[in-house]
Amino acid sequence: MANIQYYDVILKPIVTEKSMELMGDKKYTFLVHTEATKSQIKEAVEKMFAGTKVKSVNTMNLDGKKKRVRGTFKYGKTAKTKKAIVQLTAESADIEIFEGL
Repeated sequence: MANIQYYDVILKPIVTEKSMELMGDKKYTFLVHTEATKSQIKEAVEKMFAGTKVKSVNTMNLDGKKKRVRGTFKYGKTAKTKKAIVQLTAESADIEIFEGL
């Protein structure tokens, strides 16, 4: 496994209708590095966002989608991704990225 620093773990937040509903329960969704573990994700969230305390982390490995190559009958695939849903504790501060959405 590669040596991943905490600032390389979280790639970007995922903003969808479902993830917005989960924010009411202090659950935030992120696209993370494919080799990141739950403990690395927890550490990265607590270091990157001041005042946050992570209760639990749920992860999902997503396969790449099958795509047709332009002009031919060949097929390729998009890259595999990993998604993490981070549950914060009740007394934890909210994450500022999602404020005002």
